[in-house]
Amino acid sequence: MIHGEKISRRTERVRVAVHAPDLLAGLGTTSILGADERLDVLSDTDLGSAEVVVTVGDSIGDGVFAFLRQVRASSALPAPPRCVIVTDHFPVQVLMTAIECGMAALLPRRDLDGEHLVRTILAVSQGAGALPPRLQGSLLSQLERIQEDLLVPNGLALSGLSDREREVLRLLADGHGTEEIAAKLAYSESTVKNVLHRVMSRYGLHNRTHAVAFALRTGSI
Repeated sequence: MIHGEKISRRTERVRVAVHAPDLLAGLGTTSILGADERLDVLSDTDLGSAEVVVTVGDSIGDGVFAFLRQVRASSALPAPPRCVIVTDHFPVQVLMTAIECGMAALLPRRDLDGEHLVRTILAVSQGAGALPPRLQGSLLSQLERIQEDLLVPNGLALSGLSDREREVLRLLADGHGTEEIAAKLAYSESTVKNVLHRVMSRYGLHNRTHAVAFALRTGSI
């Protein structure tokens, strides 16, 4: 849980955008966050520099998603902003859409503690996430269905590597050269080299050693 996590110090304040269809909710949230010296609440004209977006409302729907997509599309940062959604009504059917729009944390609106919200924003800005158990379970179930229905039939996995790519990287990790790998898998050596080149290009990897390290780190091999 984020509530008990230790947040590492950073010298710059986290840049936060607040979105709330209800004017009073928006003003209240902006007031709470603006009073914290660790945060910098942005104006509507400076959303492109937002690191975290906080959206507050009774429910979540197309209007919120449209706003989040717009902010992420216009982001001037290397990585688009992540989102903290504050609401009491979150239908599980929109979970994947919310994640696509950058949702990293979901908090209940009723009785929300200001310090809890701030700590969540700080944690999200550093890559953490906070979803209720019911949504965690639903997310895992949906990922399993995506794996079974879409990825496996096409030789892919959630890691983004195909079966052939994993086979090549596994043999490379075992110390085999491209010629040996080609012989073991009944491929041409040029095919093996092309497989490695595609993996390195896709993920910005510098060399074959880096590619093997990536595959090990992501649990692909």
